[in-house]
Amino acid sequence: MSKPAVFPPQGDNKSEIEEGAVFAPRFDADGLIPVVATSASTGEVLMLAYMNADALARTIETGEAHYWSRSRGKLWRKGETSGNVLRLVELAVDCDEDALLVTVDPVGPTCHRGTRSCFDPDGAPAERSAQGFAWLESLWSTIASRAAERAQRA
Repeated sequence: MSKPAVFPPQGDNKSEIEEGAVFAPRFDADGLIPVVATSASTGEVLMLAYMNADALARTIETGEAHYWSRSRGKLWRKGETSGNVLRLVELAVDCDEDALLVTVDPVGPTCHRGTRSCFDPDGAPAERSAQGFAWLESLWSTIASRAAERAQRA
């Protein structure tokens, strides 16, 4: 068994937290920090999950997303059973270091339902899908095509 990860504790000085050079993520009372995963190729939000210090350390160490499963009460590597891993491209912390953003290259669908995103309305039961969000697919398509056009002109 590996030694538990330890990140430096945060101080009380707000400017040091926001402007400091030390990565000191602020875990909640349960030892967790929320993590938003986005696609490196599209920018799409893929999922929201939680990490504890060990999951964060393993993510950094292995380059693959690890999370703390609140429902199972254990550490898990995304894709450990499905093979649909999330390969880490970049990790960012928000201004007060109490939330993380991981930019990833997904290998296969991200959601356990087989959809590319846990927020994909096509994969959710109708009663759970927000009405009127079909325009998001069109927006993502427009953004992607315009980005491609800019890249070709450059």
